[in-house]
Amino acid sequence: MTARLILQLAALLGALGVGIGAFGAHGLRAMLEATGRFDTFETAVRYQFYHTLALLAVGVLLHVRPDLRLLGTTAGLWVGGILIFSGSLYVLCFTGIKWLGAVTPLGGLLFIAGWIALLLAARQL
Repeated sequence: MTARLILQLAALLGALGVGIGAFGAHGLRAMLEATGRFDTFETAVRYQFYHTLALLAVGVLLHVRPDLRLLGTTAGLWVGGILIFSGSLYVLCFTGIKWLGAVTPLGGLLFIAGWIALLLAARQL
């Protein structure tokens, strides 16, 4: 993954995080609270933002140090984690499809793998 693509994905995922978070907190709060899923929704938004901000930093670092190829791997793992972890929680919140709870930990594993890839990349500094 290139620095440009990583930064573009960070911008997109950041904008989506703000939009989804605001829509859920204001437009859907009553529905999410009635189903007991407001905390789940907040977790999805929070993890999306944590990893979007980390993705932004990785994109900048990769721009400065394009030789650290593991940073592209880190970014890919985190994007996958956002899609699977946060995405499955969003779908669960809005549809009530409970089997998605079994998919969510896979996104968490991608987040962890991304942090390990970052550790390995940092060893090359």
